[in-house]
Amino acid sequence: MELLSPAGSFAAVRAAVLNGADAVYFGFGEYNARRNAKNLTEDEARQAIAFCRARGVKTYITLNTLLTDRELAQAEKYVKLINEEGADAVLVQDLGLARLIKMAAPELPIHASTQLTVHSLEGACAAHEMGFSRVVLSRELPINEISHISKNAPVETEVFVHGALCMCYSGQCYLSSVIGQRSGNRGLCAQPCRLQYSFLNAAPDYHLSLKDLSLAGHLRELREAGVKCLKIEGRMKREEYVAICTSIYANALKEGREPNRIEIGRLATAFSRDGFTDGYFTGKKGSWMFGVRSEAQPKEEKALFQEAKKTYAPDREISRVPLDLSFVACRDKKVLLACEDEDGNTHIAEAPPAQIAVNRWTTVADIEGSLKKTGGTVFAPRAVQVHIDDGLVVPLSTINALRRECTQKLLEKRARPKPRQSAAFYPGYQRLNRTEEPAFTISVTKFDQLSIDLLKCRPELLYFPLEEAHCNRDNIEVLLAGGLCCGVTMPRIVFDSEWEKAEGMLLRLKSLGVTDVLCGNIGQARALFGMGFRVHGDFGLNVMNSQALKELKKLGLLSATLSFELNFPQIRDISKCIDTELIVYGRLPLMITENCIIKSRTDRCACESAISLTDRTGKSFPIVRDFTHRNVLLNSHKLFLADKDEYKSAGLSFARFLFTTENQRECASVVMRYLNQENYEPSMMTRGLYYRGVE
Repeated sequence: MELLSPAGSFAAVRAAVLNGADAVYFGFGEYNARRNAKNLTEDEARQAIAFCRARGVKTYITLNTLLTDRELAQAEKYVKLINEEGADAVLVQDLGLARLIKMAAPELPIHASTQLTVHSLEGACAAHEMGFSRVVLSRELPINEISHISKNAPVETEVFVHGALCMCYSGQCYLSSVIGQRSGNRGLCAQPCRLQYSFLNAAPDYHLSLKDLSLAGHLRELREAGVKCLKIEGRMKREEYVAICTSIYANALKEGREPNRIEIGRLATAFSRDGFTDGYFTGKKGSWMFGVRSEAQPKEEKALFQEAKKTYAPDREISRVPLDLSFVACRDKKVLLACEDEDGNTHIAEAPPAQIAVNRWTTVADIEGSLKKTGGTVFAPRAVQVHIDDGLVVPLSTINALRRECTQKLLEKRARPKPRQSAAFYPGYQRLNRTEEPAFTISVTKFDQLSIDLLKCRPELLYFPLEEAHCNRDNIEVLLAGGLCCGVTMPRIVFDSEWEKAEGMLLRLKSLGVTDVLCGNIGQARALFGMGFRVHGDFGLNVMNSQALKELKKLGLLSATLSFELNFPQIRDISKCIDTELIVYGRLPLMITENCIIKSRTDRCACESAISLTDRTGKSFPIVRDFTHRNVLLNSHKLFLADKDEYKSAGLSFARFLFTTENQRECASVVMRYLNQENYEPSMMTRGLYYRGVE
């Protein structure tokens, strides 16, 4: 398995490489998911790519944020630099950026960031069809799910093995952006999950702060599962941390073992939050997965970091590149030393003919001993062949000079990028926005939110959560018979082991006449097409630009919900090649969690009741139950635009009411207010990000 280490600086690149990483990932520029990290400059990125390539270490560059249309031109410049410098792959979340890369740098491999929320075999297959060669799986997957995907997917799988855990599925968290305009999907998460919250009148506590992940002890299982790459999180961490974690995992993998007790202790000293957790991997979720970081820096940490610094000191090098050497010294002919590395790079160094020995002549053993002295270089002699005619003497200084020339020239050749194909990116023509006002769609959480008044509004589509629709099949049949178009909203997360249950519900609903499904994951879309449904894209697909819409159209979607992290000018900028929808009312979903938030802290579930988390400012965030007992954390304020007109002229096809905690009367009042038939206004409302935007 490949060991992939993080780097937030050039020093961290050295720390990773010189401690045994097989690959390093880092970001530069504006469009990476750790914009708060120091990151590398463009010149440092070039140096880092060459530095790693010369040492046989791969480089994966992070361009894993969501981009607007106006940012794609700058992103193209980054892509061209990455391609020209010969990086081994680029990590991407944005489907529109992936489309750009396939056009501008067709030979540059693309890896699906964990922000794309790939958590199923169908998701991995969909990523493959969209041009990705590797997928970084969601951290929440247990080993049986990882194994099923890895052994059956047409792409490589990469799994986080160590580092910070977010409470929410990566790519699906909007808490930081909605409450603070700092988007995790755009690399500026303010980490509100690390703050204290309270519920049920209890004292504030860290209800959303998970311990760091460590799968030390499960390396053999991951290998047997078919995982291609193990990834260490930590681009925000110090280079000493990178050195320590890399060396421990690298040594364990090299020696075919698990990290021992002492090494695990060193990992904890380097950084942890009350220790580590493997709860998602083992399927043992609960309160023991939560923890916080102590601000105190123990003496043990300082000593450990001082020791780690020595491993990547400026004068240090590790010999990791196999080198074959062939030395020839014949009478009256130039002395030759030919070398070749594992990648086929070659060089031949020459010296004047050897002299006739007066006393002792040079032996084969003398030459072999000198040639093998490659310490302090990246090379490790693998095969050494020597021929020297009897009676000749070759000074050791000459042999050493030949060796130094060979290693230096090979190092230079290894650092040079191989030429790759490139082309211009053409965004296509800009479609004119629709001039008609958008039609309404309605999404409810419970069937009893419906009323005669609400149904009289005749929404274009009326969506029900999958389980709710299945439990109310008789009522759905009545609505369909009355001419209403009813659809199903898919849960954003459905593991492969859960798909049979979801598929059974879908097929029964389809037999009633349900034809439309709203889904927020590329894997689900692929599966739904196979079942014959009309598929619409939900907000979980994170559509922020025109190119992403084109990719979804190519995938087969009929419409797509635009990201609620966009502002109205950005929405108008989007060239809408398929119908677009926007959430214009409701409590925006800020998190989806694998842990039941309440049960994890109290050992009892109450998420079917009206439970909220309260932050330090007194704002309450409701928690609602999702498919198979996952949780969705909702915003404290309701998005409300009934007194605004911008959404009506943004070129949208549909405007959606997202009903979650509202009662029957509220739902009807909201819709009638938007139709100018009532004066309803929520007590606590927000305009969302449509006027503010996000960083």
